[in-house]
Amino acid sequence: QVQLVESGGGLVQTGGSLRLSCVVSGRTASSYAMGWFRQAPGKERDFVAAISRSGGSTHYADSVKGRFTISRDNAKNTVYLQMNSLKLEDTAVYYCAAGTYDLAYEKARYLYWGQGAQVTVSK
Repeated sequence: QVQLVESGGGLVQTGGSLRLSCVVSGRTASSYAMGWFRQAPGKERDFVAAISRSGGSTHYADSVKGRFTISRDNAKNTVYLQMNSLKLEDTAVYYCAAGTYDLAYEKARYLYWGQGAQVTVSK
């Protein structure tokens, strides 16, 4: 059974930074393409970023491009989301996900999901 556990969420002021981590267990992380999604209250769960199995390719939503960076360390079975220049509208629960389609932005392409990490950006 594959499990994903996010950490690193919290409260930060606008313009600040946070780094989310997602540890994969049950199978080696390099077997999966990984993605980050987020869901704000009352809204759909939206794509944020994706990274290929090797880590050589990435893809971002336009809303975070230039501010967020997805990376992975397959030796540690961990995927990261570095979030800089945070805005109020970045407030959401952030989910990591594992799938078999590199750089997918559709939720349906992902097989496993973490429990989510709350990120709250304040003025």
